[in-house]
Parts: sequence; structure tokens; C-alpha cells
Amino acid sequence: MSSMRPLIPLLIAAGILLGGNGLQSTLIALRGAQEGFSASTIGLMGTFYFAGFLLGCLAVTHIMKAVGHVRAFSALAAIASAGTLLLVLVVDPVMWCALRLAGGFCFAGLFTIMEAWLNSGAANKDRARVLAIYRMVDIGSVTGAQFLIPIIGASGFAIFAVVSIMITLSLVPVSLGDRSNPTPPEDVKLDLARVWRISPLGCFGCIAVGVTNSAFRTLSPVYAEQIGMSVTDVVTFVSVGIFGGAIIQYPLGYLSDRWDRRSVLLITTCCALLASLALVFWARSDPSLNFVIVFIFGCFAMPLYSLSAAHSNDRAGKGEFVLINAALMLFYSFGAIGGPFAASTAMQYFGPSALFVFTATVYAVFVVVILYRMQVRSGVPAGHRSRFIGLLRTSTVFARLAKRNDDPDGPAKQ
Repeated sequence: MSSMRPLIPLLIAAGILLGGNGLQSTLIALRGAQEGFSASTIGLMGTFYFAGFLLGCLAVTHIMKAVGHVRAFSALAAIASAGTLLLVLVVDPVMWCALRLAGGFCFAGLFTIMEAWLNSGAANKDRARVLAIYRMVDIGSVTGAQFLIPIIGASGFAIFAVVSIMITLSLVPVSLGDRSNPTPPEDVKLDLARVWRISPLGCFGCIAVGVTNSAFRTLSPVYAEQIGMSVTDVVTFVSVGIFGGAIIQYPLGYLSDRWDRRSVLLITTCCALLASLALVFWARSDPSLNFVIVFIFGCFAMPLYSLSAAHSNDRAGKGEFVLINAALMLFYSFGAIGGPFAASTAMQYFGPSALFVFTATVYAVFVVVILYRMQVRSGVPAGHRSRFIGLLRTSTVFARLAKRNDDPDGPAKQ
């Protein structure tokens, strides 16, 4: 893991930046509820965020080619920081939707830059562990940042200023640690069909994770508030779910580097599915049970993107890492655009637990896809192929003989 040393400045920047972004997501849901916005309106803001995310995925490769990784990172972080301050200056749902669109554009670019940077510096044998460390930094910083809300409060200007400061400070380690800055990518055409051919399972996984994780990150504070939790309990609920993902990222990455990634992905998705159902049918409105089960849920739901991305990047050729990671972000955003709005609509009609019914349904579909792709990739074992062909030919001969015996005119035609 000596390849990690040049990436340390980037990981520090990621921790500061992602903590600010995660804090902002929870803050918008809580502050929006305090301002009287409905669950569907808050869900719509999440949809606008991921629509901007999609646009950012389309544009980031051109930005990186024009100015390089460091300058692209700096410009996008500065815009995201300014947008955070505008959120508190103009408290209006239409304005917030527009700002979330701009924020999604910036963070899509920032995430793509960081992940392409990490993948370009990681060997295949270390890739899942490198991405797991990145996700641990992501989830750990987001978890810690959540508790600034009960300390500072969701109302007022101060908490938004803290988010803006965090996003701005992420520029420092990236700017000073540019010796690890990879060369700007060549003119990359974002060919989604090509990336899908490289790894259909990885692409579908990113779509499914986009649907579920975006719904959870946008609406879990609303779920917790609607079942009667206090502000502190809401923050704890969100943080516990995210923290669960942080502590198991590396072990799952380690296992997937040594075992078949698809098998690890299958087991992880099944566990996330079961935890979703437990939140619906067992936890109900009990805060303690919700904390325990959402921790288990986070342990298995949060690492799914890293596992899907590692599976795709294993199949990337030289110079394809920017293409792969930009495309995976785009596939993620396809799912994430619809996730919050669909889940919030279900919550509005069927109650807060519908969030996890929706999530469980998506995971069930993903399990079916994983099983199908495992069957397609494995095919017929080489040792049994000749026997299978011989059996097929023998059965064909017997079928023809049976047809002739059943046909009264068969022998006369010979």
C-alpha cells in the first residue's frame, strides 16, 4: 500500500470537503422542515441536486482537460462554497432548488476528480482497499460533521457559514500537494455504451446505489423526524447509518480484492435488503432499535458503490480511468435523480417507513441482476463443455428418431 502516500493530501481534502457536503445535505432537510417545506418538496430539492450532478458528470472531463485536476478542483469548490452561503441568504424553495442544481454540478466534478485521481494511482491488487479508505474518510467525516448541527443549531447563519468554511478549506491540501497531480486526461468522449460493455454489473450497481443512497441521504432526516425523534436523535440516526458504512468499508474491500467481487457484492446487497426490511417491520418508532438497525443497514448499503466501482475499474484499460469514473458517476446520477422524489412521494402517501420499503425493492432487483450477471460471466465450465455438447447431440438424435417413430409417414419418406 505504498502507493497511498502520494494520495494523502487528496484524502485530507476529501475528508474536509465531503464532511461539508454531508453536513449540508442533512442541514437542508432539517432546515427545510423547520421552514414548513413538505417531504415531497425536500425530495424535489434532492432531485435537482442530482440533476446538477448528472450535468457535472457530462462536463467534468472537458474541464479537467482544459485546466487539469488541481485547477478544476479549486474552481468547483469555490462555486460550491459560495452557493452554500446563498442558501441562508435566500430561504425560498425555488431558490434552494436552483442552488442545489448548481451544488450538484460542482460536487459531481469534485467527486469525479478525486476518484479518477485515486484510481490512477492504485494498482488492481490494491484498488478496492484504496477506494475503501477513501469511503472510510468520506463516511467518517460526514458522520462527525453531523454533530455540528445540535451543537450550533439548524437555524440561523452560523451553521451554513461552517459548511462554507469546510468546503473552502478543502482547497488547501490539494493546492499544496500537487506533486501527486496526474497529467490531464486526453480528450475523453463520455461513451456510456462502451463503459456498459466493459462492466454491465458495475454500471447497474451504480444506478441502484444512486437510487437508494440518494433517497437515504436526502430523506432519512425526514423519516426520523416524522417518527417522532428530536433534533439530536435525528442527527444520531443519520450519523449511525453513515458510520456503519465507514467501519466495514475496508474489510469488505479486502475481501473483494481476494475473492470474487461479484460474490461479495451479492452478499452485501442481500444484507442491506434484510436491514431495510427490519427497519420497516421491526424498528417502527423505537429510537434505540432504529439506531441499531440503521447501523447494520449502513454497514452494507454504504460500501456498495465502492464495490461496484472497483469491479468496473478492474476491467479498465490504460488511460480509461477518467472515462470509467465519469461514466460511473453519471450512472449513479441517473439513479439518484429519481430516488429522492420517488421515495418522498411514497412517504407522503404511505408514511415514513415507505422510504425503506422503496429501498428494499431496489435492492431485490439488484440481487436478481447480480445473480444473472454471475451466470452470464461464468457460463458453462470448460471441463464440462465437451460432455455438454455430446449430450446435446445425443439428445438431438434421439429426438429425431422419436419424431420419425411418431410420424406414420416417416419411413415411407425415406
